[in-house]
Amino acid sequence: MGKGGRAESVCKQQPVEWRSPYNPLDKNAPELPSKGQIKAVIPKHCFERSGLRSMLLVARDCSMAAAFAYATSKVLSTDLPTDPLSAIGWVAGWSFYAFWMGTILTGPWVLGHECGHGAFSSSQMFNDIVGFIIHQALLVPYFAWQYTHAKHHRRTNHLTDGESHVPSTGRENGLGEHNERESFYAVLHESMGDGAFAFFQVFTHLVIGWPLYLMGLASTGRLAYDGSPLEDFADHFRPGSPMFPPKIRAKILLSTLTTFALLGYLGYLCTTVGVLPVMLWYVAPYMVTNGWLVLYTWLQHTDPSIPHYGEGEWTWVKGALSTIDRDYGIFDFFHHRIGSTHVAHHLFHELPCYHALEATNAIKAYLEPMGLYNYDPTPWYIAMWKVAHTCHYVEGTDGIQYFKSLEDVPLSKDLKKES
Repeated sequence: MGKGGRAESVCKQQPVEWRSPYNPLDKNAPELPSKGQIKAVIPKHCFERSGLRSMLLVARDCSMAAAFAYATSKVLSTDLPTDPLSAIGWVAGWSFYAFWMGTILTGPWVLGHECGHGAFSSSQMFNDIVGFIIHQALLVPYFAWQYTHAKHHRRTNHLTDGESHVPSTGRENGLGEHNERESFYAVLHESMGDGAFAFFQVFTHLVIGWPLYLMGLASTGRLAYDGSPLEDFADHFRPGSPMFPPKIRAKILLSTLTTFALLGYLGYLCTTVGVLPVMLWYVAPYMVTNGWLVLYTWLQHTDPSIPHYGEGEWTWVKGALSTIDRDYGIFDFFHHRIGSTHVAHHLFHELPCYHALEATNAIKAYLEPMGLYNYDPTPWYIAMWKVAHTCHYVEGTDGIQYFKSLEDVPLSKDLKKES
């Protein structure tokens, strides 16, 4: 304060944490529109599919990948460096390649995903041929994932019949009847601490989450294809997996055989050109692509303010409107806006990606005034860290549930002190 002046207080504003505007527990919650009412606000041409336009996007993405691989081959060697200074450049160069090639290849992955939804062209046979080639090249069992992902869309945010990123309960995470930490994640969280456990969440999702999901070891639903409780591994490889009805088991077998054939070929390449070149050129970018696809599914459906519904509360519209749009900056270009137009995608999966932005603007203009459109402006990497800290379990599988955090559960050592 200067002499004779007035005191000025400087208040540092804390950033406002985003919350979904829709709370189904609020007595004043708006009535939800029907799917038909939402569809009516979208220009009709947004639903027009062009196989040619889609194939041009495939060509674009594949050309970028080929050009980047060629450029990399001119500046990097797969031979191990012989001195520390060269090693730094070698590691940095191959890390750069892995991240950006994995990022580029997520584009074709998204287009293969469009094929599975029928959004690629008006011919489902053509869609399946293109999608099969793209996804199998990326070690995705196309027909198996096509079926389970369709269920993910049919039962979005359903606590018992959902598929992929279905919340686990406190009991399943090792919490007792009165929130005692008895086993599993509850005990692991206490031993690791908040920050380390959040990092563990990011690692398990982005690094090993995809293969674990395909093997039926994580993030699957609770019910088999016929509605019975799962009593077996719900993997994506066995034709007799409880995820799949008998009528599609031949397709599941085809996907599985093709996946293992490619794995066999990669193994053969390891014996001829070496393990390291295969790891550098294919496996490292493959893992980055996997990380991106899990990140999208995780962040587009997960936030402490997003509701999940039990059997008596769930409706299709409630589930679809529980999706979140986020801004991914430059990655929107590479990934065909799959993360920034995800609300539109879950409402109308048959809508092609090149019309998704226009459809999103129409949907936003209609839903936002009612408080029914979810857009989180938080940078995606900050949102990821927030979700890793706050979204660990739900209390049960009935009614309306919200994610809770193990950070809010009393530590065992503190309970012992109190007793």
